[in-house]
Amino acid sequence: MIWSTFTGGFRRSTVPRISVGCDLVDVAEVAESLSTFGERYLARVFTPAEASVLDSSNGVMRLAARFAAKEAAIKALGLSGQATPLREIEVVMRAEVPVLVLHGSMADLATERRWTANSLSLSHTDSSAMAVVVATHS
Repeated sequence: MIWSTFTGGFRRSTVPRISVGCDLVDVAEVAESLSTFGERYLARVFTPAEASVLDSSNGVMRLAARFAAKEAAIKALGLSGQATPLREIEVVMRAEVPVLVLHGSMADLATERRWTANSLSLSHTDSSAMAVVVATHS
């Protein structure tokens, strides 16, 4: 039920509900984690496919954007402040478009929360990376 400003009362909604998560990451912090923890950091946070962006130009910035996507997904799922398995939240590229893919317990939670679809947007500069996740659910 939603409040209708037209009728002044509640009515049944046919519009799908949405959840939005947004996150901003300091690229220098990701670079510092890579420098301090190296492969251990990569293996704990990113899938091998995600970590492979380090081989490209702007690799640390692109990796930071993927980290922001994981945090944005956590917020869209309503899990802020809770421990989550970051490798179960993956950014994959399909036809040069970033796509959010959930695995394991994160996929189960999205199903439990009745997610029907999601959309991901990434961006970065030399100093910051950001991501927005928008999920629809029934």
